[in-house]
Amino acid sequence: MSRLLLVEDDAVLAEALSRALRALGHEVAVAATGERALEALADRPTSADVVLLDVMLPDVDGFEVCRRIRAHDAVPVILLTARGDAVDVVVGLECGADDYVVKPVEPRVLDARVKAILRRAAPARPPRRHVRAVGDLEVDTAAMVVTRGGVELGLTSTEIRLLIEFVEHAGQVLSRQTLLKRVWDYGFAGDSRLVDAAVARLRAKIEPEPANPVLLRTVRGFGYRLVEP
Repeated sequence: MSRLLLVEDDAVLAEALSRALRALGHEVAVAATGERALEALADRPTSADVVLLDVMLPDVDGFEVCRRIRAHDAVPVILLTARGDAVDVVVGLECGADDYVVKPVEPRVLDARVKAILRRAAPARPPRRHVRAVGDLEVDTAAMVVTRGGVELGLTSTEIRLLIEFVEHAGQVLSRQTLLKRVWDYGFAGDSRLVDAAVARLRAKIEPEPANPVLLRTVRGFGYRLVEP
């Protein structure tokens, strides 16, 4: 049973959505404000496996909550936004959200997104250690750990899986739709902005100069490729 933290200030919506998610097999805790959500997450990893985060909150907006979470925690975050507004989506993904769902939320759609994100978070490889060197990085594709100089980098599960996908296909151009299918587990045409935002976050953590990437190169009109030094 997965543990979900639903951050939603609308009591009626929170009750309806949490009831539906519990019926689908999830354990759900509800926080009505951003501050309460951050307090609940202080008990991680026992408090939540996935955070369902409303953008519009009465105290601290969802974007700021996501930033504060990402400052110290890699817990998967799915944004709940009232609009499919491009600015909302891009800002949310840049803050570190792993995915987003537009309101009104269909519980079964949200259930599918949660299950997909948990599959990404769980190691899908045998325990045998397999370390690949990429520049000054060491990527352990079995343990899903990335280090530089022996220090583990604070990558989210999505960012680690994205980097592993590039490492395992070094030199190949990977389209956004290919990455959505392999990393996000989307069996349909998903939002390519998920990929662009995740690549930007990954570059910020692994590239010496993220604005001038030397490892993860953009191939305009096609996608991205990893260039090994």
